[in-house]
Amino acid sequence: MRKKNKLKEIDQTMYTLLLREKKRQMQGLELIPSENFVSKAVLEALGSVATNKYSEGYPGRRYYGGNEIIDEIELLAIERLKKLFSAQHANVQPLSGAPANMAAFFALMEPGDKFMALKLDMGGHLTHGHLANFSGKLFKPVHYLLDPKTEMLDYDAIEKLAIEEKPKLILAGYTAYPRAIDFKRIKEIADKVGAYSMADIAHIAGLCCTGVHENPVPYFDIITTTTHKTLRGPRGAAIMCKEEYAKSVDKAVFPFLQGGPHENVIAAKAVAFKEASTEKFKEYAKQIVKNSRALADELIALGFRLVSGGTDNHLLLVDLTNKKISGGEAQNVLEKAKIYCNKNAIPYDKRSLFDPSGIRLGTPALTTRGMKENEMREIASLIARVLAKPQSGANIKEVAKEVQQLCQSFPFY
Repeated sequence: MRKKNKLKEIDQTMYTLLLREKKRQMQGLELIPSENFVSKAVLEALGSVATNKYSEGYPGRRYYGGNEIIDEIELLAIERLKKLFSAQHANVQPLSGAPANMAAFFALMEPGDKFMALKLDMGGHLTHGHLANFSGKLFKPVHYLLDPKTEMLDYDAIEKLAIEEKPKLILAGYTAYPRAIDFKRIKEIADKVGAYSMADIAHIAGLCCTGVHENPVPYFDIITTTTHKTLRGPRGAAIMCKEEYAKSVDKAVFPFLQGGPHENVIAAKAVAFKEASTEKFKEYAKQIVKNSRALADELIALGFRLVSGGTDNHLLLVDLTNKKISGGEAQNVLEKAKIYCNKNAIPYDKRSLFDPSGIRLGTPALTTRGMKENEMREIASLIARVLAKPQSGANIKEVAKEVQQLCQSFPFY
């Protein structure tokens, strides 16, 4: 007897919307660096009965009864994460990256304390000290910048600024920086001025845990990460730290910031951590970077200028100034061709953050679908064709047709 689809039976409208979203994902090219496709196993855990349970507190110290099995689920996620990154302590309860960063700040600093981070329009994150965010309102940010010539981190300049400002904490790890980060150098600078070292590896976690990028977890004081993006888990976050900061971190997450954790998401995180520990995932992480470099090289060959001249990780930042089109316009016209990216500021951008000069591209999702270097070169060509004639509906329609044909060769769900 065929099993009935309950969602379709109960809510036809939502069922149809989700089918349409699935179709959009599968028939388009997902180039937003912070997005990915989780496995069916992760999806199963995410939609499991663990969502029914309230579990305020931590394993063995809950405020509700009936958490014996939930404790096992959360402890499994913790142990897998610690092993994956060689962490001394891990908290898997943060609901997303911003709350994880907030908890990390409050675990090591008091309101009004000074910290250093990369400026938002240089590739940092909103939670790294922007004045519209809690990090800029409650703490005192001092921002370091990229070298205007190389568009890369200038570690000597960072050290000089740290010596002058004497911050309580120095933050490394970014959202739109296409180059490798020398975490060891940042740690040395922090130690030199007596500052805490914090890494936000939300974007590169899947590269860090596989050795494709340097892993700061074993020697940094505190590390935050999302569990999606390159880690390819459910939308959520985690914090890792040295054992000496474990109690402060746990208290900052609960009861300071959060109440009941989402144990279905924690179950899905545990599945993702297991997947990330395999040789298959290591090869996947290597391919992400290969694809990113292939996409970058082909775009450069087609006349595009890339910030810093290329990429070492999963993303690249394209400066569209010489193409006479803004980042916002490019994002919109590419979306019509079923190529999804996001507008993004470039270093020392003269345009507004709301319609900046660049677009940010990434390869995690398409690598998950099995695409490799040849497909990246083809995609670069498709992007170039759209942006060469952004007002041509016929051109956009033709590219969209080719995008759909390419996607059909790489099904996932």
